[in-house]
Amino acid sequence: MKKRKYALFLALLLALSTFLAACGGGNGGGGDKAGGNGKEDNKKELKVNIKTEPFSMHPGLANDSTSGSVLRNTFEGLTRINKDDKPENAAAEKVDVSEDGKVYTFTIRDHKWSNGDPVTAQDFEYAWKWALDPKNQSQYAYQLYYLKNGQAANEGKAKIEDVGVKAKDEKTLEVTLENPTPYFLELTAFYTYLPVNSKVAQKNPNWYKNAGEDYVSNGPYVMDQWEHSDKIVLKKNDQYWDKDTVKLDKIDMLMINDVNTELSMFKKGELDWAGSPFSALPTDAMESLKADKTLNIKPIAGVYWYKFNTEVEPLNNVNIRKALAYVIDRKSIVEKISKGGQIPAMAAVPPSMFEENEKGYFKDHDVKTAKEYLEKGLKELGMKDASELPEITISYNTDEAHQKIAQAIQDTWKKELGVKTKLGNEEWAVYIEKLHSGDYMVGRMGWLGDFNDPINFLELFREKKGGNNDTNWENPEFKKLLVDSQKEMDPAKRSQMLKDAEKIFIDEMPVAPIYFYTNSWVQRDNLKDVVMSGLGDVQLKWAHFE
Repeated sequence: MKKRKYALFLALLLALSTFLAACGGGNGGGGDKAGGNGKEDNKKELKVNIKTEPFSMHPGLANDSTSGSVLRNTFEGLTRINKDDKPENAAAEKVDVSEDGKVYTFTIRDHKWSNGDPVTAQDFEYAWKWALDPKNQSQYAYQLYYLKNGQAANEGKAKIEDVGVKAKDEKTLEVTLENPTPYFLELTAFYTYLPVNSKVAQKNPNWYKNAGEDYVSNGPYVMDQWEHSDKIVLKKNDQYWDKDTVKLDKIDMLMINDVNTELSMFKKGELDWAGSPFSALPTDAMESLKADKTLNIKPIAGVYWYKFNTEVEPLNNVNIRKALAYVIDRKSIVEKISKGGQIPAMAAVPPSMFEENEKGYFKDHDVKTAKEYLEKGLKELGMKDASELPEITISYNTDEAHQKIAQAIQDTWKKELGVKTKLGNEEWAVYIEKLHSGDYMVGRMGWLGDFNDPINFLELFREKKGGNNDTNWENPEFKKLLVDSQKEMDPAKRSQMLKDAEKIFIDEMPVAPIYFYTNSWVQRDNLKDVVMSGLGDVQLKWAHFE
């Protein structure tokens, strides 16, 4: 009798604990740790905020980190950057390289598009040649200039069929380069090198503009919903060749263009991540997040800078540009505004690539030298003082931190140089289009490395009308050094060529570097294996909740 009563007591106790767990108290870490209400199925759903509408969901048209955050998780390149920050085979199961380092032969692994079509070598050839075709106006076409005849084809000086990428058969892709490129397998992980389902794209040229049966991909996740300017929903791709590695069933990518709202949602358990690289944290919250030890900070290969439109007066004068750049108080900006451990930038290439760039080419907030350059510039323009200069517009995409930095620089230019300015801002998609079309004077921009080599920060400005130049600046000597560096096999000599090119760039100042980036974010304690590279981008292939 006693044994039966005891057994009944245990049964009731077990039932009670089960009931309590179902009410949200039994996930082991508390509902807030799980980023939701603690239910078991929520542990396979991740919620982040990407802040704005992506520029484009076509791998050949994407040119921004927001688009990249989606594409890296929905598509698979020939290679993928792994957890150790190294390229590993992905869509390609085997790679052979010729002795001269110019010919790569990729064997495509057996895997499928999300609609069940096989992924073929032709899909890679089609995608790369599409991006190089000048009629498609890919801003990132220059990333494919490593291919033989890539630049010539993009400039209309060679036929697209002469580009050095050829599907020998369904599973064999032969790639011929202009020059040996030691970091080529890093490039093939970048989104401009992703494949496109050629059958779907040829049938429907607008396949990439909305979610639906024609938006097919070959990566860990597929785009299930795209509510423009509201959210993108990704779901696990059951056709993915490595699907057993993928633990999340669903990723909600919200588009909330207010960092305070984002952080508030995180604190309420409505988001699992707040901050970089998907979005940003409110600058006013940085100190408190540091104090409660929830803030994560990681230096990354990226630079925040102000681009000058060098064809607009008075910014067509190099001395005026140098005056504006030298006078900026970067230390004050990173300590009082951004507050994320950023490093003041007096160079273009991050210190992780050129160590000496932690110091840079000029002094921060050098008011004396800035005034000397201003005086030279005014004399060249036939003006007596700064009051005669046309009013300069500082443009930025809508964001609290960008606004505060613009205001600080506006105040410095007025106080120290007497330069009149006004501020202008637009949402990201409108803003970046204006920069690319040259409809600006001074424009805020950031650059995160696409691959781990200094040339990535310099080659943006190789061509006056290059896809991401925006400044209309060009220099023959600078360009020659970049071109020659790609043929130089001695690493030390090549490095010096790139440093010489950077010196020319900084001397002519088509941009004013502000700071070198860090990623700053908060995340759920039980969210594991979100892989962030040294370039600052994030992959969610391995992400899971404990």
